[in-house]
Amino acid sequence: MQTQFTDAALEKPHIQEADRVLRTCVHCGFCNATCPTYQLLGDERDGPRGRIYLMKELLESHDDDDQVTEETRLHLDRCLTCLNCETTCPSGVEYHKLLNIGRAEIERRVPRPASERAQRYALRKMLVDPQRFKALLALGQTFKPLVPGKLRSKMPPAPVDAGQRPSTQHSRQVLMLEGCVQPGLSPNTNAATARVLDRLGISVTPVSEAGCCGAVDFHLNAQKDGLARARANIDAWWPHVEQGAEAIVQTASGCGAFVKEYGEMLKDDPDYAEKAQTVSALAKDIVEVLRDEPLETLDVQARQRLAFHCPCTLQHAQKLNGAVEGVLTKLGFALTPVQDAHLCCGSAGTYSITQPELATQLRDNKLNALEAGDPEMIVTANIGCQTHLAGANRTPVRHWVEIVDAALH
Repeated sequence: MQTQFTDAALEKPHIQEADRVLRTCVHCGFCNATCPTYQLLGDERDGPRGRIYLMKELLESHDDDDQVTEETRLHLDRCLTCLNCETTCPSGVEYHKLLNIGRAEIERRVPRPASERAQRYALRKMLVDPQRFKALLALGQTFKPLVPGKLRSKMPPAPVDAGQRPSTQHSRQVLMLEGCVQPGLSPNTNAATARVLDRLGISVTPVSEAGCCGAVDFHLNAQKDGLARARANIDAWWPHVEQGAEAIVQTASGCGAFVKEYGEMLKDDPDYAEKAQTVSALAKDIVEVLRDEPLETLDVQARQRLAFHCPCTLQHAQKLNGAVEGVLTKLGFALTPVQDAHLCCGSAGTYSITQPELATQLRDNKLNALEAGDPEMIVTANIGCQTHLAGANRTPVRHWVEIVDAALH
């Protein structure tokens, strides 16, 4: 793709990066074949190729250009950031990097209506603090009939009891990001992870100072706040990293995908670049830890038929497609086939709240595919997907580690 940036524009680092990404695109359109929103809407501007053209036009234009409109922002907002297009692209276009630049630029040039700004601010403040979220969740569950419908479906009637975490201290130590909404929505997930790791001779060191990974702020275009959270987490983890923690485990694949990007996002920060690279290298989804361990020592009694939903952040961002399925199969669980497993379920962080109609269509399509093999339970690897799918009140949905923990003999 040819670009028309001025020499003055190319002095700006974000324009240099956009120019590099744009020039790798060859207009082939393979990306549209696997784009969930293009499949639903059939609009070129709601597929990756069309959005790339929109962002090229946006970034090449001047601040007072009338062509930059709210319509451009609408098509960028509709993108799930599922990265299916990056998996499909034969040219290696780093679409997500261009999207981050384009969204920040349209936010600067075309201010949102007050109602949208208020909604996004409220989401950021409600979701990123675990204690505040737990309190609001409890309040919402008490007065559930009064909660707006698209938020009501996100609230489970009561989370599964977390149970006890192991107290044994092993020589092998890992850190674990507890997350922001997961402790409230599914507190058993991290507790179950600690119990499974304990059975394998690995202890989880709690680091309460590490909070939200930063993805919520970053993807709601509060990018500076998202990076500030990344730096705070690095500071919280760093003493334990220096003491030899062998990994930083994430049980939410969305968080894991973002933490693995710390090194790239902070590469120009002289105070954090090296530490961020180290933290990203240590970041592992729980499946990356378990698949390398002697799983036969777990003595799992696997009796359930499961359908596994592989989140986009696991298969497209972290390139771990098939990893969980491999572990579950090795442990003896029966997995049902899932058609179009590469497609997004519509959760996509806060997308299911900001784009409820599209998210619901994607969710129902995904549930139809997951339920086709008549599983007893659907399991996944990301709290957002788990809550979104469970909101339909169809087949029960849990994190796959919880099922492994429950099956320990």
